[in-house]
Amino acid sequence: MTPTRVLALSLADRQALVPMAAGYLILMSALGFGLRRLYRPAPSGGDERPSGPGALLRQVAGTVVGGYLLLMAVVVAYYSGVARVGPGFLESVVTGTALLLGLAAPVFAALSWLADRRRHS
Repeated sequence: MTPTRVLALSLADRQALVPMAAGYLILMSALGFGLRRLYRPAPSGGDERPSGPGALLRQVAGTVVGGYLLLMAVVVAYYSGVARVGPGFLESVVTGTALLLGLAAPVFAALSWLADRRRHS
């Protein structure tokens, strides 16, 4: 039998562990807050979300903007704290993600509209 070894983390592992754990906690907290808000009963007992296309657009915009800001917070914190890359990389992360978001947001809005329409039909 071989003796049991103690797990030893390298310096790079220890430096990456704290920012990764913080990013994970931020992400899970945001998801938990969203789920709690989604399933919390309305104070008056009715549906607290107004219906109509304007309300759906506000919800979609809030989801898109909130998700982008959360992603940018985690990416910037990780690459500033752990990877130590230059500002050119972070600039490309911000603009590239914004481009992908601009391409995906209309599809997300259309699918949300279709799902909302099916639910109210």
